[in-house]
Amino acid sequence: MAEFNQGYPQQGMDQQGFFQYNYDDQQQGYDMGTQQPADQQSQYGYDYSQPQGYGQTGGSGGYDYGGAPSPYTGDIMTPDPTMTGGGGGYSDSFEDEPPLLEELGINFEHIIQKTLAVLNPLRETDPAAIADCDLAGPLVFALAFGGTLMLVGKVQFGYIYGIGGLGCLAMWLLLNVMSMTGVSASGIVSVLGYCLLPMVILNFLAFFVSLQGVFGTVSSLLTIGWCSWSASKLFVTALAMDKQQLLVAYPCALLYGVFALLTVF
Repeated sequence: MAEFNQGYPQQGMDQQGFFQYNYDDQQQGYDMGTQQPADQQSQYGYDYSQPQGYGQTGGSGGYDYGGAPSPYTGDIMTPDPTMTGGGGGYSDSFEDEPPLLEELGINFEHIIQKTLAVLNPLRETDPAAIADCDLAGPLVFALAFGGTLMLVGKVQFGYIYGIGGLGCLAMWLLLNVMSMTGVSASGIVSVLGYCLLPMVILNFLAFFVSLQGVFGTVSSLLTIGWCSWSASKLFVTALAMDKQQLLVAYPCALLYGVFALLTVF
């Protein structure tokens, strides 16, 4: 113990060898309730005599936090409008959400206009409706075409999709060569799919009357002309191909002729 205490002063040590300190704040020169000594304030550059907080300047440090935060005044069921970002343009209300069909790209008005344009080739159609590359209608008509074939005992879904895919590819190549603006593949599928509707009517007619005769031949030719004329009109209107409808109608007639063969035979 004597060796341990050789390097330390002996003042303030009791008989057991423990140092005794007086922790009185006044004797040590600290004032815990008021402020820091002036030499420490000048050393660190802060004035601790002023209340520190948001929205106030901390002495010579120059910090300003932009004002005191506004207290929360909302309810658990009715939030404060300032806390929900009402001024930021964001809203999580269901009333501001767009309809689901609009998000999916399905426009019933355009579907009805295209369907009426196919049923009546002489009817004027809005070019915006034709330019809408909607695939919901073609999918429905393709399934309806296969479903009406099943009514007479023909399961030809593979031929329908195979012939339809090759026909859409051929028409896409042809119209991109003939037109000045070009056309997308989805636009080709949309127009050819919508114009399959008369073939659906022919299949439904085959359920009641046999088409392997003169009546069936005439009905098939009329249906092929109906489909091809409607498709060519839609293509000419959308692509601004004036005086070229007959050139577009010929390859369309070849495509729909194959579908007519599936119906008759």
